[in-house]
Amino acid sequence: MRTKLAALSLTALLAVAACGGGGGAEPAAQGPQPLRMTIWTSNEAHLKLFKEIADDYRKQNPDVGEITFDPLPFENYTTTLTTQIAGGNPPDLAWILENSAPDFVGSGALAPIKNKIENVSELVPAATRLWEKDGELYAYPFSTSPFGVFVNNDLIKDAGQKTPRELLEAGQWDWEHAREINKAVAAKGKHGLTIWDFDYKGWDNLATVWRGWGADAYSEDGSTCRFNSPEMVEAMTFLHTLIFKDKGMPAPGTVADFFAGDAAMVIAQISRAAMLEDGQFSWDLVPLPKGPAGEYAVIGQAGIGVLKNARNAEAAADFLAFFTSPANSEKLAAYFPPARSSQLTAETMAKTSPLLKPDQLQSVVIEGIEKGVVKPGHTGQAELAQTIRAQLDALWTPDADVKTVLDGVCAKIQPMLGA
Repeated sequence: MRTKLAALSLTALLAVAACGGGGGAEPAAQGPQPLRMTIWTSNEAHLKLFKEIADDYRKQNPDVGEITFDPLPFENYTTTLTTQIAGGNPPDLAWILENSAPDFVGSGALAPIKNKIENVSELVPAATRLWEKDGELYAYPFSTSPFGVFVNNDLIKDAGQKTPRELLEAGQWDWEHAREINKAVAAKGKHGLTIWDFDYKGWDNLATVWRGWGADAYSEDGSTCRFNSPEMVEAMTFLHTLIFKDKGMPAPGTVADFFAGDAAMVIAQISRAAMLEDGQFSWDLVPLPKGPAGEYAVIGQAGIGVLKNARNAEAAADFLAFFTSPANSEKLAAYFPPARSSQLTAETMAKTSPLLKPDQLQSVVIEGIEKGVVKPGHTGQAELAQTIRAQLDALWTPDADVKTVLDGVCAKIQPMLGA
């Protein structure tokens, strides 16, 4: 119930915070003032790099006190962040998930930063679109990471199939060929396709599949449910068949770890390459397969925003400019694909992503950022996400009627879309 209440109140809570309800307005304190940024990573390498950048900034700005990076659990990150805001303890800066962007940007809870960002004109339009409103930028797209397909060539060859790389070079890397590969691998006793962070809960990650059919969760203006569109029905029917008839995708309740060598493929972002051990198995990274609607790309994204009513909003905006400068953006690119066009070259990215080859970076990351669509989001997304997940539960059974289930999704969420 607590989670549901937090989801229900997210938009209203942010709007209240934007009007001064976040507790940021306090008498000016004396001496160097600290800054706090909420994040969802606790990776030691990430934190080490952040601290190095923060230390460099403080050397140049002695009037700024300690800069703290505050990791919050990913699974309830947005709820925890908005609870801090409601409790009068907002961070100065915050990472924001792409599916929460409409709420944060639309509510006015974030400070405008466009005139703070160095060389803002070189940010790729596809990367900034989600964080803009009325010509202003409200968060910096610090991680713009397209999804690709990591493949286990050993399992695929053992199943007598051509590798995705071979199919790609022959112009045949599409969902029908991917289906046959995963079906064949499953028939040999291993698992086929997996989708990172899906686990029959994170339905928005299925956009990495359904976009191949030209399907969307919502209309472009967000006013209409598109879950029961012909394109979505066709895409979800494909997935349902792959899971329950072909056995080419692990069924609900089945654990399959691609990175342990248990599965033929996983749809994931390039940061997952770090989980691959040298010599464990022969692997590759290829773009998402072409669908009936043609080639496509899907992006997972996170922005860094300054809370408008944070205690030290002005200093926070200045630090954000430093943190995301071209020089520091290049350092961050080791883990977070950059949005700066000058850094989106295979040669530049190869320096910070040594596990990936230039052609992999070019086809999956660079071209993906240039043409990709961000995972679905909507104002009030937290409540929508819970409702959609609950409705989709009926789809993950062998005898489900796909069209009926998807009609049910739209019947439930259409009144929530504000049309």
